[in-house]
Amino acid sequence: MTKQELFEQIRKKKSFLCVGLDTDVKKIPKHLLRYEDPQFEFNREIVDATHGYVIAYKPNLAFYEAEGVKGWAAFEKTVKYIKETYPEIFVIADAKRGDILNTSSLYARAFFEILPCDAMTVAPYMGEDSVSPFLGYPGKWVVLLDLTSNKGSFNFQHMVNAATGKELYQEVLIQSQDWGSKENMMYVVGATQATKLADIRQIVPNHFLLVPGVGAQGGSLAEVAEYGMNADCGLIVNSSREIIYASEENFALEAAKVAYHKYQQPMESILREKGLI
Repeated sequence: MTKQELFEQIRKKKSFLCVGLDTDVKKIPKHLLRYEDPQFEFNREIVDATHGYVIAYKPNLAFYEAEGVKGWAAFEKTVKYIKETYPEIFVIADAKRGDILNTSSLYARAFFEILPCDAMTVAPYMGEDSVSPFLGYPGKWVVLLDLTSNKGSFNFQHMVNAATGKELYQEVLIQSQDWGSKENMMYVVGATQATKLADIRQIVPNHFLLVPGVGAQGGSLAEVAEYGMNADCGLIVNSSREIIYASEENFALEAAKVAYHKYQQPMESILREKGLI
């Protein structure tokens, strides 16, 4: 999917919402446990209920790998179902991979050749050769971890390079622009770091940013849009728990209600205010 195609989906759906499919078998409705693959059934119902309000889904691999072979099968079926049923929707594998060149090449093959994922999250710590294999697939995207919402982000991401005066997350933004482009690379910026978005936009004004942490983690959609939106929207805002676990009984219906009322409607208003729709 190209950057322009992604922007067209934002304009068409009047939304820049991504739903995180963090599907924990211990939290899904009990009646789904009778199915052979309850994780997939849960995901399918969530996707069918919310697809009109979202531009992307982001299954987090930890929830599937924890279930062994069955979990991986559920992840694979989920990705294929989305791309076959709603091919316009962007699918991000939240895998946080990144290793030496030859193993990164195999990770890239798994998610971009064997599976029809559009993007995957990649850790930049090992440098360019650990990221470059993911950038060799036309129409596919790297979502590079940059400034995260977790407490431990302050252990390293804000360390200052004495030679340049830049914080580590800023160095990642600067150096990685030599690896990819605004057409195949995005950055993860946590919503609880929203005030940093203005500084980030000074370095990467035209790249898309994947912003988790709105909702249950306390991030503000209004602040994210104020500091992070650009002329092509440039934002994919993710919400996971607040949407998919909105209810235990009428879970799909409630997920759709939250996606619509709490996210899509405000996003539509923001896009109109910015003159993007």
